[in-house]
Amino acid sequence: MSNTIGIDVGGTKVLGGVVTDSGEILTTLRKETPAQGGRALIECIASVARELMADNNVAAVGISAAGFISSDRRTVLATPNISNWNGIDINEHLADLLGVPIVVENDANAAIWGEFKFGAGKGLKNLIALTLGTGVGGGIIANGQLYRGAFGIGAELGHIRLIPNGQQCGCGARGCLEQYASGTALLRIAREVVASNPKDSQALLSLGDGTLDGLKGEHLTTAALDEDVLAISIFNTLGDYLGAGIASLCAVLDPSHVIIGGGVIEAGELILKPTRDSMIANMPFSGKHPLPEIVAAQLGNNAGLIGIADLARI
Repeated sequence: MSNTIGIDVGGTKVLGGVVTDSGEILTTLRKETPAQGGRALIECIASVARELMADNNVAAVGISAAGFISSDRRTVLATPNISNWNGIDINEHLADLLGVPIVVENDANAAIWGEFKFGAGKGLKNLIALTLGTGVGGGIIANGQLYRGAFGIGAELGHIRLIPNGQQCGCGARGCLEQYASGTALLRIAREVVASNPKDSQALLSLGDGTLDGLKGEHLTTAALDEDVLAISIFNTLGDYLGAGIASLCAVLDPSHVIIGGGVIEAGELILKPTRDSMIANMPFSGKHPLPEIVAAQLGNNAGLIGIADLARI
């Protein structure tokens, strides 16, 4: 089978790559996302694809973006971070420009598909994935198929309700999982802990610029690896929330594995262990059925690019 192109569209970058059918990225090309979005972004994507196609024979182009994608994988119904793209039929605009089939997919769906085919989920049939970044992205593989739902917008796992009347979420609801288990949530928890323990926080703050605003996720990981008690407690808190959310998801979906990706997973067992412990503690009918394995993603930032390139073949 010939190669395909995957293009990951974000609020700041358009990243394209030529990907083989074994998941190998042959070459990449990156351009800035036009601030005005709309037609300018369509032309930017076309430009990236054309440059990659100039030196490579490709059969199709896959495009991933955050937001709701129609069930026919043509139209961006709504996207939170790209201007003037809601309701845009990407296939209609790009198919004639590029002369190859075009597939559009949600970025989290693309990432779990990449992990399913070539990463931590390879060889499995039923799994879920959570990507912990600014928010919490989600994806579901059910019986070897990507689950999209009736309207193409299923598997928004970061928006299951964890805490009634909890933190306000960007989706409009309160208490969503992503408000308690994302990279953004990790920093909010850290700032709350530091503010409550000023005398014990100096070592942690010194890893940044000495202020709360200068505290970053990598500082927390460094401190926790050095056995800083406060840093460890911060990861434990986030893991407790994440595990509770996973327990609820497992009661519905019964996966064999849960894959955790995104920037937070760089902390490794610092986040995975408390998450496992919390999942077990919060699992409905705990002890009555097998538990899923919680594992780290393997493809890192390339998961979405590889995944959408492969989905373009289907």
